[in-house]
Amino acid sequence: MLFVAYQTLRARWVSFLGTLVALVLGVAQVAAMGTLLMTVLDLPDRPVERFAKASAVVKPDDGDWSSSQHDLGVRSLPAARGVEPALRQKVADTGEVVVDRAFYAQLDGGPKDQVGHPWPVARFGGYRLTDGRAPTGKDQIVVPSDQARTGEQVTVMTAAGVSRYTVSGTVSPVDWEDAVFFSDAEAARISPRIEALVPLGPLDAVRTAVGDDAEVLTGQDRHKADASEESDRETLDNTVTLVPVMASVAGTTAVFVVASTFAFAVVQRRREVALLRAVGATPKQVRRMVRGEALLVGTLASAAGAALGLYGAQLLADVLISMDISPDWFEVQPSLHWTILAPLAGAFLVGVTVAWCGAVAAARRAGSVRPVEALREAAVDDTGMTPARKLLGLAGVAAGLGLAGWIAFGKPQSVLSPNTYVTELLVPVLAAAVLAPLAVGPLTRFFMWPFRNSSGPTAMLVRESALTARRRTAATAAPILLTVGLALSLLAATDSLGAARDHGLRNSVTSEYALAPDHTPGISPDVIERVKRIDGVRITAPLLTTVYTRDEDRFDVNDGLVVDTSALKHTMDLDVTEGSLDKLDSTSMAVADLWGWDVGTRVKIYLGDGEEATLKVAAVYKALRGSDVAYLPERFAASAAYSRDGLARRAYISLKPGTDRAAATAAIEKAVEGNGAKFMTRDELVSSESAYARHLIEVRQRSTALIVVLFCFIAILNTLLMATADRRRDLAVLRLAGATPKQVVRFFVAESLLVTAIGVALAVAASAVNLIGLWGALHELFGAAPIVVPWAVVGAVTAISAVLAVVGTVLPVGAALRSRIVQLVGARE
Repeated sequence: MLFVAYQTLRARWVSFLGTLVALVLGVAQVAAMGTLLMTVLDLPDRPVERFAKASAVVKPDDGDWSSSQHDLGVRSLPAARGVEPALRQKVADTGEVVVDRAFYAQLDGGPKDQVGHPWPVARFGGYRLTDGRAPTGKDQIVVPSDQARTGEQVTVMTAAGVSRYTVSGTVSPVDWEDAVFFSDAEAARISPRIEALVPLGPLDAVRTAVGDDAEVLTGQDRHKADASEESDRETLDNTVTLVPVMASVAGTTAVFVVASTFAFAVVQRRREVALLRAVGATPKQVRRMVRGEALLVGTLASAAGAALGLYGAQLLADVLISMDISPDWFEVQPSLHWTILAPLAGAFLVGVTVAWCGAVAAARRAGSVRPVEALREAAVDDTGMTPARKLLGLAGVAAGLGLAGWIAFGKPQSVLSPNTYVTELLVPVLAAAVLAPLAVGPLTRFFMWPFRNSSGPTAMLVRESALTARRRTAATAAPILLTVGLALSLLAATDSLGAARDHGLRNSVTSEYALAPDHTPGISPDVIERVKRIDGVRITAPLLTTVYTRDEDRFDVNDGLVVDTSALKHTMDLDVTEGSLDKLDSTSMAVADLWGWDVGTRVKIYLGDGEEATLKVAAVYKALRGSDVAYLPERFAASAAYSRDGLARRAYISLKPGTDRAAATAAIEKAVEGNGAKFMTRDELVSSESAYARHLIEVRQRSTALIVVLFCFIAILNTLLMATADRRRDLAVLRLAGATPKQVVRFFVAESLLVTAIGVALAVAASAVNLIGLWGALHELFGAAPIVVPWAVVGAVTAISAVLAVVGTVLPVGAALRSRIVQLVGARE
């Protein structure tokens, strides 16, 4: 039967072309994402940058610390404290040692990620003076030649304040950092914390002196001391997080579309299968032929898809780079390495398996037809709902409703995790696609009801055509259902979550005004102090720090915000569930309820600058995962410069009763002007904060939606082309009955619009299940939170789907109309 299958493919290659295209693109998606993910997990070593010319670097760290398990900027306790004076002395006893410090230092108008270093460490990164001389005084600096010229007076913003410096010299810029170099003494004043040491003595002696107190990095390990090591990790973590989400959604969609397309292609040939049964073919022979066709098509298409996916992986990587998800040096290199071959082989096997499974179900049903029923079976369509498919669809509906209820009432926090929530949105949409044949009858009658009294036969023919060929109607509506359903669910979830976060942030901030960074990563404490000295002004400027608490033999790491506790209650409205913010003082703190600490509990904390303190829990407030922090008294402000950069990400300002508003706001604007901060209203702050906070979530979900929708667009066009090309006999009957070419085209266009309407209706119903669960979760998390649907985008997706459906219908009809009527009849007979 394999020979028969081969001959069938040769004779009916047009019918199999749609299946081939769907399978090639589906396998290409799986191969591209698998290759990209495996490439991320096996990247080549990055070159050493800052210490390329140093033989070794001493850097304190915790051997059990895993940076990948913490947010960017969070250090282990030893790394936060930096090199201790005792360790520095031990290394200095082995020979000369150069001290490195790394801290925020930004020229006015310079890039946000500029960093300050002491000049003596510059030579290890390959820096050489191109003009002027090294900085020696406390008011001198060296900068890259593209930032300023020798002799210029420039403003430099640091966590220690905003100061004027003279450019004593310049160096050639490098592509891996934007540095500002200070004299050794000035760097020590700005940042007492020592980042690392570069020992120049014998390496063995250095290792002996260091012992277990720190790491001695040599060779490729020196890259661990580069700032790009951490930023690369963040972007690659984002890639590793995003690609599986995209792969799960896009891959599931691709597999479903490919399986449905192949099954539809087999169903289209029921007349041929019926004739084979009538002339004596056994059920086993029929099943073997269909499986043989699936094997041949699956092998050819999967091989082509795997090859296409290899080159599509770099295209996908370029897309992620353009969205600032992946680092700009990330690329996929075609090779014979297992990291490339394994995902390609896996995608190939997936393609063959999906083609096989898509054909087996239809082959089993076709092979079960008795010979005497063969011609009747070929001439009459049914609902297309086998008991197994009905059971699968009902299970999907139950799972979708169960997930919606679980999300709304059981674990609403799951909507905050795109990794899990995006995949949960698939369930109702796929369930609707499985049960689509059952909905064809009611929806056809509903949409055609307004045209029941229309003149002419078109409406009646469209209605009866859809009702008598429900399997075909459901198969052609499925890609539209997937396209609109996933776009509506994903994009509405993204926008609704963003609106809910805005609502939550707006309700938590009670201050009238705020300060936000102005082209800087944060606001200097010096600027905060200037504003605080203005009469009638209350300001709370949380300084981000890291709080370490001991849990048996390890440290738990959490975020902390150092604030003016007396002003906190006037500027922020925390949802306090226990205790009171009025009881906050220099010996207490407020913590999130997620931490499980009760009011009155005394907790010993450790801070980056080496300070240890025991604080009492004065208040517990309700918080979401990701926004749970400890509010600490101002006496811990110095630790923020150790564990983090010592800058405030925002500041909240309120005016005391009786304060002259115009005079106070004018004084604030003057105090912050040119100092890296912007004065704004609370609503302006909420808008800017929410845009930043939801950027990554939007990128994840919108990029996933984009890939899925593009694939489904192709599936819509592909499926409609397949379905319409196979209806040449219907077209011939219409022409023989006297229909003009214009009337024939009108009939097929009307039928394609009905199919689109059915797909959209099912998509809305499936999305409604998702959005009801989302509404319940957001209401639980944020209070009154509306569902926001980007109707313009969803409408555009729907319109494009309808246009593609019409195009996929008109093209084969137009081609067929150029043939004579007798040829049309013969093509089917």
